[in-house]
Amino acid sequence: MNITKTAILFITIPLVLAAFTHLWNPVGFPDVFYDEGIYMYRTMHVLAGEGPQVDYFHDHPFFGQLFLAGALSLTGYPDSLHPTTDANSVQMLYLVPRVLMGILAIFDTFLIYKISERRYSRNVALLASVMFAVMPITWLTRRILLDSILLPFLLTSILFAIYAKDSKNKKLLVVLSGIFLGITLFTKETMVTMIPLIAVLVYQGTRNRKMLGLWFIPVILIPMIWPLQSIQDNQFHYWVNDLLYQAHRQNNNFIHIVENFFYFDPVLLILGLAGILYAILKKDSVILLWFVPFLVFLVSVGYSQYFYWIPVLPVLCIAAAKFIMDLAAKAKEDVRQKIPYVIITCIGIFGFTMSFFLISSNVSSQYDAAAYVLQNVHNISNDKNNTTIVSSAAFSWIFKYVYHIPDTLKDYRALLFHPLTTNHVILIADLHYKSNVNSGKQLSDLYYNTTMVKKFRGGVLEANLGQYPFTSMTANYEGSEVEIRTK
Repeated sequence: MNITKTAILFITIPLVLAAFTHLWNPVGFPDVFYDEGIYMYRTMHVLAGEGPQVDYFHDHPFFGQLFLAGALSLTGYPDSLHPTTDANSVQMLYLVPRVLMGILAIFDTFLIYKISERRYSRNVALLASVMFAVMPITWLTRRILLDSILLPFLLTSILFAIYAKDSKNKKLLVVLSGIFLGITLFTKETMVTMIPLIAVLVYQGTRNRKMLGLWFIPVILIPMIWPLQSIQDNQFHYWVNDLLYQAHRQNNNFIHIVENFFYFDPVLLILGLAGILYAILKKDSVILLWFVPFLVFLVSVGYSQYFYWIPVLPVLCIAAAKFIMDLAAKAKEDVRQKIPYVIITCIGIFGFTMSFFLISSNVSSQYDAAAYVLQNVHNISNDKNNTTIVSSAAFSWIFKYVYHIPDTLKDYRALLFHPLTTNHVILIADLHYKSNVNSGKQLSDLYYNTTMVKKFRGGVLEANLGQYPFTSMTANYEGSEVEIRTK
């Protein structure tokens, strides 16, 4: 096999694997997480022509909803789906953005391959990209989250910075790297932790301070759109307060998300951390600057969620691959050429098998619950126009922006600030609502003063949560039980 065919085969393998693991059964697994509903609500807010900012809460920049709205609008979403009130139609509303997340993950796999190939070797690239394609924890990128959206922009910025070193078009690649990192920061402000990594790569590749300054221009200007927009809307004081709130949120969950990582994917966690330790010994600046500042941030600042690992999943795969391939290079000469491919095959089969068990599951009852409300809103209340639907954003954006049901609260937390204005209520009480029911008297009163008319139970309840890889099901609890309650 010639070099060109080998190169094509090497890049094709992880892309085919990623296409399956990230696009198979996207609405069956995982369930719909609360934050996914938040970002879909904001996206539909943009598609409805209501502006990039929803109300007065500036928790994150708004490029995420602009990107989603732009991509979905290309398909004529949601009207092109011709939505009806059955569960399959509700699933389709989540299927399209989930497929978009899968496409981004496939592109992430390609970028990981190219970064590893240029920085290290083709074998490292193949193993790293295969690990990202198949290891169980990468199911996190199937969710509609800012972290999933920003990852290809971050990886593209890193790739351009690496390629600038040996390019005749250094200035162009440096500017493009800055633009893509600027977009990353405009998606989620916490990605400032990646500035040291890419700044060092740019300087190492150019040895020119003016070029580094040129790189910084889009890195600074693009995220500035966020505060400038708040000034234009006379909301800058809200922006400052919300930014300070985000920075000082209670941080007591770092150990918990490390435990989650271990439960979800102990193999990648152990191999990845071994790779990080190896990078320390080898003084590998790329791996260390990618991982360590982000880890320090998770430990010291902000409320930690398990999906916050997404931006460093690629570097854990790369670090593990570099460590394994360097060990393989020390094998006896007669088997040295075969060992890398044996390792890649074994890890690939293991990861693919474990991921298949997860992604072939159907864990959520949320689609059936939403369809039930759509089909029975008249029968439940007898007066649709005098009924408020109270739910998390996982449901509310569907009722408000797709089916145009009046008096749909953006989120159940709105009850804490504004009283109900209708006589009848339909409450969708999922486990996220129940976990917050004691955070305000309004929420507990509504729950205990309503009557349950229907309960839906998801497939996650049938899984053995203590058995790997079904330990990931513990992060899919919100769709496991949904009550429909009325008053």
